[in-house]
Amino acid sequence: MLCDICGKNEATVHLTEIVNEKVSKLHLCEECAKEKGVEMEEHFGLSDLLAGLADLGANVEPELMDTVKCPFCKFTYNDFKKMGRLGCSECYEAFKAQLAPLLKRIHGSDRHIGKVPITLGKTIRDTRNLQELKIKMEKAIQAEQFEEAASLRDQIRELEKRAKNGDAK
Repeated sequence: MLCDICGKNEATVHLTEIVNEKVSKLHLCEECAKEKGVEMEEHFGLSDLLAGLADLGANVEPELMDTVKCPFCKFTYNDFKKMGRLGCSECYEAFKAQLAPLLKRIHGSDRHIGKVPITLGKTIRDTRNLQELKIKMEKAIQAEQFEEAASLRDQIRELEKRAKNGDAK
């Protein structure tokens, strides 16, 4: 399929635009897609998107929007909504209650669950597994499923032993 704009190159990017309830599809080559991307960023930037998403289902009380401030850069939540960007890294902590639902909507989770550096990956995975096993064991004990709890306890001990010895599996 050829690019809808230049008609010369193979289309590798496929866009669907909905304007006034009318659906139109664009099939673009990489060059035309880059130009279209710049055009779309100028028209509707990422900061506008984030600011708009911040409004969706927000339970932020209007008086809190200007009173909750980042202690480091003095940014308010209202500033974030206007600009679509945070003022500094400390803003994440200052606006934690307001950002958690937004991050969950955008990423599907309010905590990082993506890739990590290889050197930290095993340690982080083991720590997460250990926490999950302990939670499962507590639930099994509460449900009086003692055989399951004993099995989970053994798994926890094995994981802790490997971590202590620095063994790789």
